[in-house]
Amino acid sequence: MRRIRIFWIGKSKEGFIKEALDKYTRLIKRFLQLEIVTIKDEKGSDVDRILKREEERVFKTVSEYVLLSEKGRLMNSVEFSDYLFAHEEISFLLGSVYGVSEEVYRKAKDVLSLSPMTFTHELARVLLLEQIYRAVTIKKGMRYHY
Repeated sequence: MRRIRIFWIGKSKEGFIKEALDKYTRLIKRFLQLEIVTIKDEKGSDVDRILKREEERVFKTVSEYVLLSEKGRLMNSVEFSDYLFAHEEISFLLGSVYGVSEEVYRKAKDVLSLSPMTFTHELARVLLLEQIYRAVTIKKGMRYHY
C-alpha cells in the first residue's frame, strides 16, 4: 500500500481547520497509508532564531522530503496525481508561520507549490490533504475531480 507522510511545524489551532484536516485524513486513509507528524514550533520574536530552532527539529525528524512553498514548481491536479503515484512512499513538509530556513529549503528533494498565492500555513495543510485526496480519486476514476 502506498505510504504518504506529512510533516508540519506547529499545531493546528482553528476549529474549522481541524475539522477539514480530520475529514480529508479519513477520506485518504480509505485508500492509502497516511501519517501526519507535527513538529514543535518555536516561540519568540527573533525570526532567525525561530527558523534555526525549527530547522534543527526538522532535520532530527525527517531526512528526505518534498517541501511545499509558494516559490515551488506548480502542477495541475492531474500532474500532481501522476507525481504522487510515481512514488511508493513520499514525505511532504510544510513550514511554520515563518516558513522554513534557507537550509531546509535547500535540502528539499523537490519543492512544489500549491499556488503562487500565499496562504496561512494552516490553510496550506488543508489544501495539501484535499489535493492528495483528489489525486487518489483521479487515479481510481472516482467522480470527484471534474
